[in-house]
Amino acid sequence: MSRATIAVRRLPHAEGLPLPAYATPGAAGFDLLAAVAEPLVIAPGARALVPTGLCVALPPGHELQIRPRSGLALKHGIVLPNSPGTIDEDYRGEVQVIVMNAGDAPFTVERGSRIAQGVLAPVTHADWAVTEALPDTARGAGGFGSTGR
Repeated sequence: MSRATIAVRRLPHAEGLPLPAYATPGAAGFDLLAAVAEPLVIAPGARALVPTGLCVALPPGHELQIRPRSGLALKHGIVLPNSPGTIDEDYRGEVQVIVMNAGDAPFTVERGSRIAQGVLAPVTHADWAVTEALPDTARGAGGFGSTGR
């Protein structure tokens, strides 16, 4: 497993919270914590922007993917509606997480709650080449369920 360094600036409302960390040696994602001053209640069907209190400088050629936590989704219906969210290499503002309660009960975000996970991923930029024809494949233009039997 390769490693890279993410420079991080902790904002005042994140003081006292641990930095993101991997829960196990084989984990792909590290936990992002809620840097809320007071508990934040998200009603069923509602969305909220949850601050992490962190600003980052990612290594060149990388993005930070913001992904949901499976336990929150299963137990409480907590999802990230734009998942995976992308933090671009050149963004320097606070990392914040759009959280939606798809469950049937209010959900409370406490200070220090593990609200999402981040995955550092390499980025490849694409060059577009206009052509008159594309190579044939077995699938062809079939989409939306066309490979089901």
